[in-house]
Amino acid sequence: MTASYPNVQLLIANEWVDAASGKTIDVRNPATGQVIGTVAHAGIPDLDRALAAAQKGFEVWRDMSVYERVAVMRRAAGLLRERADSIARLLTQEQGKPLVEARGEVNAGAEIIEWFADEGRRVYGRIVPGRNVAAQQLVIKEPVGPVAAFTPWNFPVNQIVRKIGAALATGCSFLCKAPEETPAAPAALLRCFVDAGIPPGVVGLVFGNPAEISEYLIPHPVIRKVTFTGSTPVGKQLAALAGQHMKRVTMELGGHAPVIVAEDADVALAVKAAGAAKFRNAGQVCISPTRFLVHSSLVNEFSKAFTQHAQALKLGDGLAEGTTLGPLANPRRVTAMAKVVEDARQRGAEVLTGGAQVGEAGNFFAPTIISNLGTDSDLFNNEPFGPIAGIRAFDRLEEAIAEANRLPYGLAAYAFTKSFKNVQLLSSKVEAGMLWINQPATPSAELPFGGIKDSGYGTEGGPEAMEAYLNTKAVSVVGI
Repeated sequence: MTASYPNVQLLIANEWVDAASGKTIDVRNPATGQVIGTVAHAGIPDLDRALAAAQKGFEVWRDMSVYERVAVMRRAAGLLRERADSIARLLTQEQGKPLVEARGEVNAGAEIIEWFADEGRRVYGRIVPGRNVAAQQLVIKEPVGPVAAFTPWNFPVNQIVRKIGAALATGCSFLCKAPEETPAAPAALLRCFVDAGIPPGVVGLVFGNPAEISEYLIPHPVIRKVTFTGSTPVGKQLAALAGQHMKRVTMELGGHAPVIVAEDADVALAVKAAGAAKFRNAGQVCISPTRFLVHSSLVNEFSKAFTQHAQALKLGDGLAEGTTLGPLANPRRVTAMAKVVEDARQRGAEVLTGGAQVGEAGNFFAPTIISNLGTDSDLFNNEPFGPIAGIRAFDRLEEAIAEANRLPYGLAAYAFTKSFKNVQLLSSKVEAGMLWINQPATPSAELPFGGIKDSGYGTEGGPEAMEAYLNTKAVSVVGI
């Protein structure tokens, strides 16, 4: 056990409690493979208590002044900033990413909470002129109700704050099923809200068997909104279950982001920006650039520079000084990476660097770049969710756009060009919820964050994110 890592409990009605059964799950450090703590495993009795608390919390929170809600959220964001260093260390121990990335995630989380808190003051209805001059017609926005959130292990803080920010800002209560592999950072995040004075039951946290919890929470009459971040297959299952019960959903699902490097692109900029994005969090990012489509006149120059960028990364424990690439979050990802590389080799592709697990302890996989890939390769069809990038040449920009759009994914895309004409073509033709041109991803709180096609439904950024947590009511009054 690591002394600085806690045994994580459930949060129900502002109390930190063990599961009624006493059951726990081991938590391992991905850099060592060693058990560092445990997390409580909720059963149905625990979920019933959490649901009852969420309902009571909602009844209090929805009736509070928006200014009171803003004050609580801002206090929570302040506490998150104050505790950023300690929370970041927990996050790195359980998830593996370099400490500097973990600290950045926590501080960005505080900013997102503050932005949503302020946006909550701008949830307006409207007055509509009536056909009957004696009538007053109102459109009123009301919170949808208790929210069930399901969040992944790759960004244990960031993926919660985008959901909890919109939920709390609109007056909803929030029950989160956070990842069992990375439980301490989510617990520390929600502790900030409790310590900020949020009423009991407004926020809750459970862990356990993911399928059991989702199958129980989603159909439950207390829950009125479902939000999920994760793989496309699981997202489709949960959305279908929610649909059976007419529950509102927001789905942020898998991506397979293309990068188009046009003939007139700045190669150094493309390598620096896309390279940083590719290997962030060891490639375990839903918007990670993966399919590199490079103009044939630049492909050799780009491949050489990109390979040098990957080879300059320092692979190691995220807590170690100077580490720029940490381990994968679990052994399953290492196995998956090996399969992707083997498939590429069997199809005649060239591994320019990396391609193998590193060391015997921990889940380390070398940053990998593969060239001369066919469109039938696994890497060009399925999201690797790891530190692997594939390169393929093209001759015409329209050809690259067609390849970028070929897959059912449509979360994020990247492009590099100096031509305004190309920018216009890319902006109108690339099928993605987010497109970044001549820069790495910059998913700020005020911008929409979400995908199209099989990459999801709805958004978790910008004012658009608020609508999914609100009901719209029309009120018409005559004769007063």
